Amino acid sequence: MLTPTQLEQYREDGFVVPDYRLPDATVEAIRADHDRLLANHPEYVNYCPNVLAFDLAFLNHARIPAVLDMVEQVLGPDFALWNSSFFAKPAVNGHATPWHQDGEYWPIRPLATCTVWIAVDDATRENGCLRFIRGSQRTARLMSHRTNASPDLTLNQELLESEFDEGEAVDLVLEAGQISLHDVFLAHGSEANRSPHPRRGMTLRYMPTTSVFDRALARRLADEKGIMDHTRRTLFLMRGGDPSGRNDFRLRW
Repeated sequence: MLTPTQLEQYREDGFVVPDYRLPDATVEAIRADHDRLLANHPEYVNYCPNVLAFDLAFLNHARIPAVLDMVEQVLGPDFALWNSSFFAKPAVNGHATPWHQDGEYWPIRPLATCTVWIAVDDATRENGCLRFIRGSQRTARLMSHRTNASPDLTLNQELLESEFDEGEAVDLVLEAGQISLHDVFLAHGSEANRSPHPRRGMTLRYMPTTSVFDRALARRLADEKGIMDHTRRTLFLMRGGDPSGRNDFRLRW
């Protein structure tokens, strides 16, 4: 569980690294699942935006009770997993992720998500660890982004330089098996990996079910921004119920 101090840090800074580490066997299982994914879909060598569309084995890692306990502390008793991605960033030619806010891409209203980021390898400055702008989530607003369709980036929406000061960035250095939690409005990104060491990271995206996953909005965002169409995401209820009464939990492929 997050301590009161850590929970306050999440509220103030927009992220926290808990006193928790996945068992070695779980990390190895995630690596094996990722190896299987790449064997079948080598085009996702740098970034797979929705691993659950290809292999529901990844869902096992989203149901770890200790992780769900921490997410419940942040989001409350009713929440669902709406996506899981893999930012693989292989050695030597690992793509950068532009500075962005997650909420710029996501059709959830009111906008709310807690992302659990799992270090599948050691994440260092040399191999392109995450970088956060501490406290940038406090205004709870989406800043101005622009489209950058460079093939050397994992995502295509990037923050305008006028919206943040990169000199304030905090490097999220993690050992394999450590996790971080971060807020939907937190500004973050990561550099390319030119090192000889891979930097695999798996994300688990949890939303409170007091919010609604709006599939019509998902289609509009895809059309307007050229981002992935989230219309066919499957929501997996993790705990509690659906107070909104409007979320659709049908299984989709």
